Amino acid sequence: MTGIHDAPGVSAPARHPSEKSGARMEPLARLPVFFGLEGRRVVLAGGSDAAAWKAELLSASGAEVALFAAEPCEALRALLAAPPNGPIRHVPREWVPADLAGAALAIGDFPEDEPAADFATAARAAGVPVNVIDKPAFCDFAFGAIVNRSPLVVGISTDGAAPVFGQAVRAKIEAVLPRGFKAWAEAARSWRPAVAALELSYHGRRRFWERFTARALATPEVPPAEDLRETLLAAARQDRAGPDKGSIALVGAGPGDPELLTLKAVRMLQAADVVLYDDLIAPAILDIARREAKKMLVGKTGYRPSCKQDDINALMVSLARQGKRVVRLKGGDPMIFGRAGEEMAAARAAGVPVEVVPGISAGQGAASRVAVSLTHRDHARRLQFITAHARDGKLPRDLNWAALADPAATTVVYMPQRTWAELAGKAMAAGLDPATPAIAVFAATRPEERRVFATVAMLADALDAAVAEGAGGPCLVLFGHALGEAEIAAAAGAAGESGGAEADQPAASFVSSRS
Repeated sequence: MTGIHDAPGVSAPARHPSEKSGARMEPLARLPVFFGLEGRRVVLAGGSDAAAWKAELLSASGAEVALFAAEPCEALRALLAAPPNGPIRHVPREWVPADLAGAALAIGDFPEDEPAADFATAARAAGVPVNVIDKPAFCDFAFGAIVNRSPLVVGISTDGAAPVFGQAVRAKIEAVLPRGFKAWAEAARSWRPAVAALELSYHGRRRFWERFTARALATPEVPPAEDLRETLLAAARQDRAGPDKGSIALVGAGPGDPELLTLKAVRMLQAADVVLYDDLIAPAILDIARREAKKMLVGKTGYRPSCKQDDINALMVSLARQGKRVVRLKGGDPMIFGRAGEEMAAARAAGVPVEVVPGISAGQGAASRVAVSLTHRDHARRLQFITAHARDGKLPRDLNWAALADPAATTVVYMPQRTWAELAGKAMAAGLDPATPAIAVFAATRPEERRVFATVAMLADALDAAVAEGAGGPCLVLFGHALGEAEIAAAAGAAGESGGAEADQPAASFVSSRS
């Protein structure tokens, strides 16, 4: 759900923007690193097919492979005749500890533990990182599954726990990572000296590579041409001529489930210098943001300490004027009860570029969770979104009661908890059928989601009961005859879970946890 309105008539303590400390890295089974092996000596002991695969990888990486094997297999003999990149030199004997001196890496293939342990001990004594194939206990590092778009390389590791699973993940990445990225990655490497020669600022360099990346993502199978290089360099020179320009993006984070973020929202978060976020933003969504980005809580919560909107506006503008790319991250969609109008006006008044990235609204998220069409053609010809929370924290005085009583409308009510009883009473007085189906959804799309099914007349009591039972988080109410099918389906499900004992009795209301 989007942010809560300020309520001057309600005595809520003031709150100030606060920076979120950087999230700590979760424990890693392995540190993913990429060795530069061009022209460096690597010792490989063993003559099996498994050793042949390691020899091919090492040669492809440009290493000078010293192969110690009395009887190399057929695959190794083929590699010796035609290595993919770096040379493979065959030494037709078993390894000895002196062979490890000065090596960058040591890889061994030993079926038995005793020779494996000897090799690992000798390598470590020589200060050489060691890997023994299929014997994790003797390994300082591991080989993962590889997706090769070199110089773009993706490595995947399961720490030896499930190699087949790692291969399946690799296949998935292979399927979605265009092969044309190889040409783009090579262009990035060859263009980098020209970019460095421009002596751009940090933000200028990021803008160049963001433009480059945007083109790569848009046309991955079209190799980057020289005219594109000149176009991007010209844009960078033009940027350099003026001060660093900041920007503001109002980004919708959706109702809570991180998987409901749009691709553009993800891209904005990964390019942000500063993220100003609301209380309703899930930590998993913040984790998507660029790790170096500063994350600041500017929460606005009804009837509790809240940051003032003027302070948020001033902070956004100040940061953008410093050349920062500011993401104002809002729950739901920023254009639906999210104060976007005031924030856009503040940016425009300051001459700061501003754009909006829409998100899935809280209403859409709630409807998806109860699996109901808000505009079912048999029941609704109109969909309306209203807020039940005015500036003073009370029910707005200018609601259209005739519209709310329309039997052919579906209504989504934002911020209804404190005022629902009054809203329902006035709508019924204006002609709304008290038996109209109504659903309240707490924390829509989140793990703690709760749903309350009732009628308009009975929902107030059902809401109180749900809160008493622990329901929490942002709440929405949806009502209208289009919701009747969801209520019937939910009631049938509840009756089925109880063995059908109450299948013939209409359920006035009940609470359902997220399935």
